[in-house]
Amino acid sequence: MNKLIRKQDALDYHSKGRPGKIEIVPTKDTKTQRDLALAYSPGVAEPCREIVKNPDNVYKYTTKGNLVAVITDGTAVLGLGNIGPLASKPVMEGKGLLFKIYADIDVFDIELNTKDTEDFIRTVKALEPTFGGINLEDIKAPECFIIEERLKKELNIPIMHDDQHGTAIISSAALLNALEIQGKDIKTARFVVSGAGASAMACCKLYLKLGAKAENFVMFDSKGAITKKRTDLDDMKKKFATDRKINSLEDAMKGADVFIGLSKGGIVNAKMLKGMAAKPIVFALANPDPEVDYETAVKTRPDVIMATGRSDYPNQVNNVLGFPYIFRGALDVRAKTINEEMKLAAVKALASLAKKPVPDLVNMAYQEKNLSFGPTYIIPKPMDPRLLAAVSLEVAKAAVKSKVAQLTITDWKAYEEQLNTRLGNDDNILKVIINKAKQYRQRVVFADAENFKTLKAAQLVRDEGIATPILLGNLKKIKALIKENNLELNDIEIIDPKSEENEMKRNTYGDMLFESRCRKGYNLYEARKVMRERNYFGCMMVKNGEADALITGLTRKYPDTLRPVLEIIGVEKKVNKLAGMYVMLTKRGPICFADTTINEFPNAQDLVDITMLAAEHLRNLNITPRVAMLSYSNFGSSNLSEAKKVKEAVDLLHTQQPNLIVDGEVQGSIAFNSELLKENYPFSGLINNNPNILIFPNLSAGNIAYHLMMELGHTEAVGPILLGLNKSVHVLQLGSSVRQIVNMVAIASVDAYVKSKKNK
Repeated sequence: MNKLIRKQDALDYHSKGRPGKIEIVPTKDTKTQRDLALAYSPGVAEPCREIVKNPDNVYKYTTKGNLVAVITDGTAVLGLGNIGPLASKPVMEGKGLLFKIYADIDVFDIELNTKDTEDFIRTVKALEPTFGGINLEDIKAPECFIIEERLKKELNIPIMHDDQHGTAIISSAALLNALEIQGKDIKTARFVVSGAGASAMACCKLYLKLGAKAENFVMFDSKGAITKKRTDLDDMKKKFATDRKINSLEDAMKGADVFIGLSKGGIVNAKMLKGMAAKPIVFALANPDPEVDYETAVKTRPDVIMATGRSDYPNQVNNVLGFPYIFRGALDVRAKTINEEMKLAAVKALASLAKKPVPDLVNMAYQEKNLSFGPTYIIPKPMDPRLLAAVSLEVAKAAVKSKVAQLTITDWKAYEEQLNTRLGNDDNILKVIINKAKQYRQRVVFADAENFKTLKAAQLVRDEGIATPILLGNLKKIKALIKENNLELNDIEIIDPKSEENEMKRNTYGDMLFESRCRKGYNLYEARKVMRERNYFGCMMVKNGEADALITGLTRKYPDTLRPVLEIIGVEKKVNKLAGMYVMLTKRGPICFADTTINEFPNAQDLVDITMLAAEHLRNLNITPRVAMLSYSNFGSSNLSEAKKVKEAVDLLHTQQPNLIVDGEVQGSIAFNSELLKENYPFSGLINNNPNILIFPNLSAGNIAYHLMMELGHTEAVGPILLGLNKSVHVLQLGSSVRQIVNMVAIASVDAYVKSKKNK
């Protein structure tokens, strides 16, 4: 297991709250008796009758068109082997989760308790009315070949055994680009393939479709080289049997252009690599240990293009680049099957995408300055948001062109736009923030270190490389908590502001506070004494550059925690008002709520200042701000002062910031409804620009709104984010969870880096 993923953390992740990783959520109103009468009896009879009249209506009235079954017998679970159907369920749930988050496809995972191939086929066939597609998973060979082939012939919905075709499609895209970079022709390239299972066979068959020649392959199974002299070969292996005299893998590698590994780790050594042709291509795809490790390959052969199945090296061949998007395209045109044309379309789409300029979002996610097409970037990264549109579009087109689609798309541009917006704009904001923080690796002080949740968060922050934690508190208490909870924090700096060894530091800090606040209520004794408090001490560390950011507030009320921040840190130049903002992670993408914590009754100019602070924060994350100034009225329909104040703020922003997308005053429901805006307020800048920042007319409105969203909208909140401070200090909500603390540390780290650049 990855050293950063501890056994207990993995078990807790799957068991906490509602067990498992997926749930079923209603998509229609169910609040009234009438809703239920429409949903079930008697209303449900009407769509049933329509489906009897025309079976295609099942796609109109049910979830079938967006529902995939992930089906296994648990006989070949990656890395675990034949663990059976029950133990395979967490893996299948995980596959379902990936379908949903990457392509918005709903999934039922089905684990079949049978070892009989005919029984398996019969059961899946009986499920056809329920699903729009079938993803076969983790079934051992040769049964997987038989099952897939039969089901494809006997069912009228798309079927794919991802273990075979997923790796084949992704590695094919990588292979095309690697060959191009190395200046080799697939028709003459010489291949060595270690492994002859389901995945290896599917890869080689697809390489043939791309132009490779069977006579140029040397394949190995568990018994050795597959040669024409062997009498134990099935029909698939016979296709790749060579008449060359090959005694070992080392023999086969001499002069080879391409090595494909789908077998086991550590079987290729430096001598074998040296024997390969100039500018070799090595895809060592065994997991978790590749056939040859990345460092050995690039050291031995600097001219190599290397790919693995691992995320910690360049060129990861990862099936998640394929299956969600292939099924998305297939479902959207109601394809009867996933044919070779659709697979090849996916290959070419992936290969083409890797040659295009990489968005900043992707560079940041992988801590790269500028990914670009070349030896260490031959295949797109899994977190690239362009994948959904790029791959699904081409798969759907191929299905229509090859006449396996039952639904024709006439406006491909509109379909592409639908794909681009399907998962919500900027939905990866939390990933962006965390990965930016990993790039900057700031020193963050934890003021509430005498608390288990703080210590757990500090461990995660350190393990994930989000920041370098510094713990404030009583040394004995903190160490006792670490030991009691089996935390691994022995190498983290711990500072006790009350200890004798820090007396000189306290006095120095106190003198600095006295100098700045001597005419604002402090005498020298009080200024030195207050430095025994962790919040004052931590703020001084940040002010003096001994730390980059401070996280506090877990165990104290917000106003009490904010006081030392204002007294010591202060506001940025040209900032008139501090503001507090929450980022709500919604199905529409991230939406920022401001002000939610600071300004009780802002005037028009205050609203302008709050808006500019929130907009700047989004720009720092490479997101274009789109602002709705909220009220209970729409565009001048009320003459009351509360509404007029918002209207005045909008007028000021239109004058002062003509390039900012902002409008109001507007009701919340109208701000997100483009059709209503077009019909009633065609002048609004929010048409086709759904807002990602909501500015509230007063503190009560903002605070109430975000709390309601958290409780009733099943929405995750990130914050509160303090906007306008001179240094990076962020105050947690009382009782924040470990996850919320980690998220706030990432925000504080990014904020600290941005402020350090601004203040230079």
